Amino acid sequence: MVAEANYGGRVTDPQDRRCIKLILSDFYCPEMISEVNHKLSEKGSYFVPSDGDKADYIQFIEDKLPINDLTEVFGMHDNAEITSAINTTNMLLGTALTLQPRVSGAAGKSQDQVLDESCKFILAKLPKNFDIEYA
Repeated sequence: MVAEANYGGRVTDPQDRRCIKLILSDFYCPEMISEVNHKLSEKGSYFVPSDGDKADYIQFIEDKLPINDLTEVFGMHDNAEITSAINTTNMLLGTALTLQPRVSGAAGKSQDQVLDESCKFILAKLPKNFDIEYA
């Protein structure tokens, strides 16, 4: 039913609905209610909590679920996380390299001085830090 429901036109393509139905068939199955702590992932980091009240479910989320999504929740191999980290690092370093001056001898300043000025300019444009405790 979830795959067939069409809220706001998000799933209109028949192939998308078929894909969602297939993915959801792993989660909406008789084992969800018949098996204690049914595993939702191959390694078992994600599983169905035991019956309880709202406080029990909140406690389950805080204690049992990983803080950062593991690749297994998306059905991916652990190497996907490594690949993602490498891509993020390359993007970050690529951005840092674009901040490097392209022309040498910019008004007699060293490369470090030019970079320092660029950083100060960027930091001056940032808003003040958000006071989380006050909020």
